[in-house]
Amino acid sequence: MHVLFVHQNFPAQFGHIARYLVREHGFQCTFVTNKPSGMVDGIRLIHYDPQGGATEQTHYCTRTFENAVAHTHGVYTALQQAADVRPDLIVGHSGFGSTLFLRELYDCPVINYFEYFYRAHDSDLDFRPNFPPEELSVLRSYCRNAMLLLDLENCDLGYTPTAWQHSLLPVEFRHKVEVIFDGVDPAVWHRHEGVPRQIAGRTLGPETRLITYVSRGFESMRGFDIFMKMARRIYEQVPDVLFVVVGADRIAYGGDRRFIGQQSFRDHVLSAGDYDLSKFIFPGLLPPPQLARLLSAGDLHIYLTVPFVLSWSLFDALACGATVVASDTAPVRELITHEKTGLLADFFDVDRLAELAVRVLRDPAAYRHLGQAGEKLIAGKYTLQQSLPKMLDLYRRTISSQAEAP
Repeated sequence: MHVLFVHQNFPAQFGHIARYLVREHGFQCTFVTNKPSGMVDGIRLIHYDPQGGATEQTHYCTRTFENAVAHTHGVYTALQQAADVRPDLIVGHSGFGSTLFLRELYDCPVINYFEYFYRAHDSDLDFRPNFPPEELSVLRSYCRNAMLLLDLENCDLGYTPTAWQHSLLPVEFRHKVEVIFDGVDPAVWHRHEGVPRQIAGRTLGPETRLITYVSRGFESMRGFDIFMKMARRIYEQVPDVLFVVVGADRIAYGGDRRFIGQQSFRDHVLSAGDYDLSKFIFPGLLPPPQLARLLSAGDLHIYLTVPFVLSWSLFDALACGATVVASDTAPVRELITHEKTGLLADFFDVDRLAELAVRVLRDPAAYRHLGQAGEKLIAGKYTLQQSLPKMLDLYRRTISSQAEAP
């Protein structure tokens, strides 16, 4: 059995399943990507280059589609030149190197991974009134789904990580898309007991409270400004505290740059408030094993997001047994139930969020059961051991359905 994966990055969402198919089931796996060609863990990588793309002269609302078509054509061209690739199944991330043109090369079924369907209103775009979208961004949101809609029509079946993400898809196509989470690797993301509390050369005493915050980038979508306001309220009430803020000083999502100019969002937030920066460590991005130990050692993890794709970091923190205070937004509620697997408060209610955090910090042991419940939730529903067999079953059903078709 030969599965062809399509994603501009590697390994991205498909690395675990590709390695699983090669190692456990003897499948042949090929991965077409922007990364260099070669062999990695028994997976063949084929490099592609986008063919064209949007320019400043391209209409703002159609740039996403223009770039998607450029990647789609690049995927097609690279595989057209790889005559020895004859897949039995194609699996691609819609929006990151579409599978759309591959029907012209292969007579096999297509599965697409659908991560996020954009909405103009009641969405991440307009959730934060202090960062209102410009008119063109609202109009563009109607166009950003163009490639996703083509892939929804073209694919045989699809999948998406969470029920909330599934609910965003057009009703007409939901029957084609299943909910299968990517999977947490328990070999990496598990609780480490008795980890020495040494952070950036500092050894923390037993009375010092350690709080973690993790985000790919420091930005409004992930509530970095809300977190900093929380932090100040927290250290004013619990002085012996250290915040370890993991992530890159960049904006991964959203239009923050329009409001802050050329400075980073972190600098924008820090310059707008009188913060005691001796309470904070910004270590940058951390490798997964190191981050897992940090999450295990913490007394509290804070996670904030507007209605948008859940960060893997929330799943990872729960897998490490962290006690979590999080924003009470729809995607978060799918994973965290208030006072059962964590504590929730309104995204904008800084006082309430800080109050919950202080409550945990004053008696971490009293809230340890929340972290333990989070561990059980991840172990029982969201690990690779649960996800990979579901994906394999989806793949096999899709192949069988085409074989049985008249």
